[in-house]
Amino acid sequence: MPEIMENQRLKASEVKENHSLADLLARLGYEPVKRVRNEQLYLSMLRDSDTTPSFSVNDKKGTWFDFGEGKGGNIIDFGLLYWPGVPFYEVLEKIVSTCSGIVPGISPPFNYRRQPRVEKEPNYEILDIKDLGNNAAILNYLESRGVNTVADGRLKEIYYYVEDDDKKRSNFFAAGWQNEQGAWEIRNLHFKGCLGHKAISFIPNSEKRLAVFEGFFNYLSWLTEYPFAPDSVLVLNSLSLLQTGITRAQDFREVSLYFDNDPSGRQATLDFKAALPHSIDRAGIYAGYNDYNDLIVAERVNLQLGR
Repeated sequence: MPEIMENQRLKASEVKENHSLADLLARLGYEPVKRVRNEQLYLSMLRDSDTTPSFSVNDKKGTWFDFGEGKGGNIIDFGLLYWPGVPFYEVLEKIVSTCSGIVPGISPPFNYRRQPRVEKEPNYEILDIKDLGNNAAILNYLESRGVNTVADGRLKEIYYYVEDDDKKRSNFFAAGWQNEQGAWEIRNLHFKGCLGHKAISFIPNSEKRLAVFEGFFNYLSWLTEYPFAPDSVLVLNSLSLLQTGITRAQDFREVSLYFDNDPSGRQATLDFKAALPHSIDRAGIYAGYNDYNDLIVAERVNLQLGR
């Protein structure tokens, strides 16, 4: 029994580090009603009676708080309340599977008497997809991230709406990066999310060399410095897809890893190298920064200041 509990504790630690609560909520069909600084506010999905946004998520810290319930915690604490009565280890599996784009059905225990929660269908629709160049706000955002010179032909302008429970629609736009399932990773100054099922993105080139990134901004940042690199490119789009990435990378002789310099990125690098020992950790290129894009942004600022 102690050994089982230790395995669950280690797995719980990985889930907390490698999965985003905002991403989980989006995959379950919930979108924030408003954003205040670093907080995203939702109508509480833990209470049927909520009529004003009282469920707050700070995805940077990985925490949430429901002001109506007076409760909060991390992504696992949320899962235990969202799927009441489901065993702890199955809640962990639900979180991982849902963030990977699969929402499994888990049978409740025999003594579970509450009605199962009906998971909402995504309440958004893509209205239009355009080439870059039509929206100044998107171009300015990409410039602020230092990737505007390489974004054309790789990103799109995504126009979409989100509909609340009262059928009220709010229109949004963002820069979009497509994955293998045809879904869109979207980013703008105020929002980070995915429209559709999470999946990796693969760009074929060399049959021997592969460069692997957590997200597309890091790939684009690398591309600004190595525009003619012959490597094939794999963008995970989520660390929950690490195993998928490892499987895809196993046929390449040279594998370069450009993961974040944070605990989850470092652990992902260790896991990747454990599976494919010939892979090389390239994070030293942006040592002192969280990721490749942070380096590019800092270099851009220094250039503007004449440093």
